[in-house]
Amino acid sequence: MKTDLQIAQECTMEPITAIAAKAGIPQEFVDCYGKYKAKISDKYYNQMKNNSNGKLILVTAVNPTPAGEGKTTVTIGLTQALQKLGKNAITCLREPSLGPCMGVKGGAAGGGYAQVVPMEEINLHFTGDLHAITTANNLLASMVDNHIQQGNELNIDPRKITWKRVVDLNDRQLRNVISGLGGKVNGVPREDGFQITVASEIMAIFCLANDLKHLKEMLGKIIVGYTYNDEPVTAKQIGADGAMTVLLKDALQPNLVQTLEHTPAMIHGGPFANIAHGCNSVRATKLGLKMADYVVTEAGFGADLGAEKFFDIKCRKAGLRPDAVVLVATIRAMKYNGGIAKVDLSNENVEALKKGFVNLEKHIENIQKFGVPVVVTLNHFVADTEAEVAFVKERCEAMGATFAIARVWAEGGEGGRALAEKVLETLETKENNFHTLYDDSLTIQEKINCVCKEIYGAGSVSFSGAAKKTLAQIEQLGFGHFPVCIAKTQYSLSDDPKLLGRPEGFEVNVKELRISAGAGFIVAMLGDIMTMPGLPKRPAALDIDIDDDGNIVGLF
Repeated sequence: MKTDLQIAQECTMEPITAIAAKAGIPQEFVDCYGKYKAKISDKYYNQMKNNSNGKLILVTAVNPTPAGEGKTTVTIGLTQALQKLGKNAITCLREPSLGPCMGVKGGAAGGGYAQVVPMEEINLHFTGDLHAITTANNLLASMVDNHIQQGNELNIDPRKITWKRVVDLNDRQLRNVISGLGGKVNGVPREDGFQITVASEIMAIFCLANDLKHLKEMLGKIIVGYTYNDEPVTAKQIGADGAMTVLLKDALQPNLVQTLEHTPAMIHGGPFANIAHGCNSVRATKLGLKMADYVVTEAGFGADLGAEKFFDIKCRKAGLRPDAVVLVATIRAMKYNGGIAKVDLSNENVEALKKGFVNLEKHIENIQKFGVPVVVTLNHFVADTEAEVAFVKERCEAMGATFAIARVWAEGGEGGRALAEKVLETLETKENNFHTLYDDSLTIQEKINCVCKEIYGAGSVSFSGAAKKTLAQIEQLGFGHFPVCIAKTQYSLSDDPKLLGRPEGFEVNVKELRISAGAGFIVAMLGDIMTMPGLPKRPAALDIDIDDDGNIVGLF
């Protein structure tokens, strides 16, 4: 069987100028990065902004398992299928982080015959957006420490600096460090730490900004720490907002690539959904809606994380209105949730499927709470039996969800025709009453309780002493109207990765709250979630290499 990399390398790509022309983008608005990648100029969006919007389709999934789900693969395959049906469609995805690429998760370019290309470049350095975000983040960090070194006019308490440095790799050794050692000339010694780049507030801001002016305003509001009198200090007060915006100027322009079937694809921004808001940039989504009749986008991890944040953060802040949701599941994942070991997932087991279906059931119910019509699609595996598929179809349709099978990994767009037809039918016939889960007027505590109980199924929510203290601070600073961005494990509906299926009545512990004043939301840290991952026992980097002819091997 061919690997994803082999399939991608066998593709004969069209020049990116041809893809841009197919998408209707005049050549003067296309800034090429080689033959097969480009950025789309801000001037093109300004020219298109008065056009009517196309339909916005969100692809999400059940909780991820070792059995695999294929959310990005389905997103790409659905777009290719819509193209085969003669529709003007474009896909909007997030950029991969080098951390998971070198770690364990793999890339974010799809799989099989539903991929975006050039796959190697997309999964590695791409157009440098994540490097620009890393640099902007670390510029702010260095300017904060330099301000203290040069006299500390703002009276910053070094013990209360909240801004961390970042690197786009998994490196647990950097989670907690002491910086500024070596004497007075080398700075003020203090506790410091690193996050992975995609967890940076700058990544969140980057993905929520409408334009450069909006980006600069949001960057300026970042709280970097507090004074000895507990007054917040912002990036604007440090004087870093202008230079950070300059570093991000080119990166803010959406990236254009293509699928294996030469459908236009925009890949822009890359926040994780378990520790950030998990959606591609507002800039790319809004531009896609002006360019195409159908925009297919995805939100990270399971619907309890990515979809909830897509609705309650991205759509709320950007004024977006999704028209339909595609919920991806697999027979294998449901059987895994039903207690079956990974090695036995290829064997027919309807009883285990019944037990594990409750996870999919909860996700369907959750999406319906937002008033958006849902299409459930089974990402098909060869071991799936007729009895298993029939059971899932019957249960989904009984819940009011449309059902379709996707064979896009093996067949590309052709294998997504049935799904595309069901999505088009849903857009035409199903009522859409989209609304967010909670109102801005609720307190932060009430919003957290709402998400934990309504979406996760928690029975109660407890707050640590530190979290309670921050709740009071949030209200005092006037941030109580912000939405919440909950950081938790992706493997369970709960904050315990070992609780599979559909746990109910459990207690959720909010151990920490973080104020993302620039991005405009409050981050609630649940359980043992960390914003700097570590490498696994056998990192993927061990298998990645390059041959004598310069060809990359071992990349998925």
